[in-house]
Formats: sequence, C-alpha cells, structure tokens
Amino acid sequence: MASGAVAAGVVGAASVAAEPEALGPVRIRPGDPRYDSLLRGNNFRFAGRPEEIRVLGSTDQVVRAVTEAARAGRRVAVRSGGHCFENFTADPAVRTLLDLSGMDAVGYDAGRRAFAVQPGATLGQVYRTLFKGWGVTIPGGGCPAVGAGGHIAGGGYGALSRRYGSVVDHLYGVEVVVVDRDGTTRAVVATREHDDPHRDLWWAHTGGGGGNFGVVTKYWLRSPDATGTDPAKLLPPSPAEMLECVLAWSWEGMTERAFTRLVRNFGAWHEDNSAPGSRSAGLYAIFLLSHRAAGYFSLAVQTDAGLPDADGLVSEFVSAVTAGTGVEPVADTRRTMPWLHKMTWPGTGEAGDATARRYKNKAAYLRRSLTDEQLAAVHRNLTDATGSASSGMLLIGYGGQVRAVAPQATAVAQRDVVMKAVYYSTWTDAAEDAARLSWLRAFYRDVYADTGGVPVPGEVSDGSYINYPDVDLVDPRWNTSGVPGRTLYYKDNYPRLQRAKARWDPRGVFRHALGVEPPA
Repeated sequence: MASGAVAAGVVGAASVAAEPEALGPVRIRPGDPRYDSLLRGNNFRFAGRPEEIRVLGSTDQVVRAVTEAARAGRRVAVRSGGHCFENFTADPAVRTLLDLSGMDAVGYDAGRRAFAVQPGATLGQVYRTLFKGWGVTIPGGGCPAVGAGGHIAGGGYGALSRRYGSVVDHLYGVEVVVVDRDGTTRAVVATREHDDPHRDLWWAHTGGGGGNFGVVTKYWLRSPDATGTDPAKLLPPSPAEMLECVLAWSWEGMTERAFTRLVRNFGAWHEDNSAPGSRSAGLYAIFLLSHRAAGYFSLAVQTDAGLPDADGLVSEFVSAVTAGTGVEPVADTRRTMPWLHKMTWPGTGEAGDATARRYKNKAAYLRRSLTDEQLAAVHRNLTDATGSASSGMLLIGYGGQVRAVAPQATAVAQRDVVMKAVYYSTWTDAAEDAARLSWLRAFYRDVYADTGGVPVPGEVSDGSYINYPDVDLVDPRWNTSGVPGRTLYYKDNYPRLQRAKARWDPRGVFRHALGVEPPA
C-alpha cells in the first residue's frame, strides 16, 4: 500500500509538471490557412487585411507584440470577443491585430480581494465560473459569447443592472499595456483606491470604451461596499432561478393608437419605477418592436424568482404596460428556469447563418418615454413598405441602482436615465447593405428630427452608449445637431477622458473611428 501511495504521488507530480503553457505567441500572416478565419469579428460587414494577427496568451506576450508594432509604426487594434458593431478592429488601416481570445482565465485573487478576469473570457465563462466557485455574479450583459474585454471597459449592463448597477460600478482595478511618450511599452495596474497614482487610468476604463488607452490584460472585480476576505461576499449573489414572462402581439389588426399606447405605457412605467432600491428595481424588461414584416412584436420580462412576490411584480408590470390598449397578446407565457441556464444560453446575434452575419445598430439613452411625435415616427417606420422582418427597435429597461452613482464617479455619464433604445437591422447578403443602412438611418433620423437627427441630451434623450458604437454620430451627414458625436457618448466626462488619453497614449498608438482624442 505504501508503494502504491508513492506511485500515486509520482503520477500527480508528473501531471502538474505537464500543465500546458499559455497560448501563444502566434504570428499569423496572409497565406496562413488560419488567416482568413480570424479576420472577421461578429459583424461580417467588416473584414480588414492586417499584415499580421498576433494570437497572445499572457501580459508579457502583449507587451512584446505592442513593442514590435509600435517600433515599426504599425497601426494596432485589439480584439477579445469580436462583437464590435463597427469596424474598429477591421479598419483597413490596422496592420497588427491582437487577438486576446485565448486570455480567458477567471479566478479569485486573494492578494487584491477581488476576482480577476482576463479580457478574452466570455461573459458566459465569467458567469459560470463565478457561480460555480462562489455563488456570485456581476450585472453584465445577456449575450454569453461577448468578450469581457470590451464589455467591461464600455460600461456593460444587463438583467441585474437595475438592481446592482453597471458592471463598472464593481470594477476594482485594471491591468493595461500602454506605450509611453519615449516608446517604452509596459503593463500598468490601476485601481479605484483614491491614493493610487494611476487612478485616472482605472477611471478611463469605467465606461470610456475599449481600444482607447492601451491593451487591457486583466480586470479585477469587487463591489464598492464589500468588506472582509470571504470571496462569496465580495460581489452580488447570483440568483438561483430566473422568472421570465414573454408576451407577443400580432401586427395584424394593430392600430397606431394601440401600438403607441403600449410603448408609451412601457416608458411611463420605467419613469415611475426606476429609483435606486425600489421594489421594482429587480425587474428587467425588453420591448422587442419588430417591423410589421415580422408579423408580431414581443415583450420579455425577467426577474430573480427568489425576490419577494416576484410573480406579483411581473403581473403588475404587465398590467401597467397593457392598460387602456384594448388589444390582447397572441402569446403569454411565464416560466421559471435556473439562472445560470438563462445567462449562458446563446443570446441575440449569436445564432443564425454562420456564413454571413451583417448588421447595423444605432442607440440612445432615454430619461423618460418618447414623445408623441417620436412614437408616431416609430410606428411610421415599423409599418412602412421598405422595412424587413429582421429590423426594428428595442426598448430596454435601465435605471434603478445605476442612478445611485454620480455621473462623474465613472466614465459612464448617463446616470439619470431609465431606458436604452436600440435601432437595428440584420441581414445576410452583402447586396442588401445599401438598402438596409438607408432604412435604418432614415428611421433614426425621423425619431430625432427635432434635434438634428441624433439623441441630443435634454428632457427626453441623453446621448448614446459607447458599447453600441455608431460612426454616423461623428458624420455631419447624419448628425446635424451641432453637438459633437463624442459629447453624445461621454457628455461632460469627455475632457477628463482626453486628459487620460494624453497621459497614457501620448503617441496615439491606440485609435479608432470613435476613439477618444487628445486635448486640442
């Protein structure tokens, strides 16, 4: 028995010694059979032609790759999950594409009392690991294939954000590979500690967007009010189950009055039920207003099934949205399912034709319900003859705990808001590009006709969300408001982001079509 124990020990030691090394570094150039497969991100409208794709697996590898590219004067772009709505990583000017998808570790860092997440980890990986290991979570998005790298830096949100805030409200620190003025490339750790000399770099990643200041190689997450050393108490607890209700209405026989009443009710409920800590802050709803060509439109409501009277809360919400409309849904389902199952099931934009996935999205923040004129514009565009079944608009519940944070505390300036709006069109054939883009741009411009075709901050609108980037906002053909596109994204926080840009990327190594620009 003793010899068997020794033998087992030897086998265990050998297994530990054989642990695989980090992926990379791998350099892939045109002509390599892997090259074409790695060119595109999630949006097939865009495919660059870089001189090299660098597949990297560690911070040291990133430092070396950035050093080489910067010295050679090659434009650099960084990709983790690849879900960017625009061509930030596929710009023809990009000569070196850094692929960080292999940097996907998620774990607990006892030294920092925070959870460490590498940028290539998908949201699904993050949710699964945090749930299985410690029973905690983050209030992130509902598309599990999205990479943490861009999602967190842009101020991600999701089904738990009305209850727990934006994901950046739980961001403790960030490791970023930057290039100094003298060309030196190094990794810098920045935290939210007030005496941290690099705190402005942390702040820039709390909603400043990806690809602006350097290459994020690690995030650390811990709730701002968390104390002690028990990992299970350092982030919000994961719900055990999620209660979901889905309703659908047929476009057949739907009047403009009934339609606009439904949408107005949805907005009014959020105006009245989006205070931090309110009983309704645990409820999250998405109104999917599909074009008439789809035949129907739908409403999805989600909440933690463990909340007091969760089912009653959902019923109250449904009653408020449908009040006075005079129309009955053609479908009304309600079910409870394991929370992890729901959060890791493929989300919007992660299924369908794998050979051609093309789309354009436009977005806006809302401080209150759309005006009557805007609602009429929504109905007009969703019922016109030129739209398609795969086009439409989303109204997404927001607010709640998000509103408890001051606009200057993080780079996410839009804190006094209750909803987000997303205008979308998806298709498969490149020959449809012009028609689809034209329809969506006309729809958006119609809704914001009174403010130069864009959601200028005011009584109703509050700019747009950088994780739903739209280059039209910096194009004078589509933004005639006189308000700069970057102001729409960052409002009064933009000058501070510019100062961070000047300090941490003085050579302008990292840039894209909506990138933060240095001060004039």
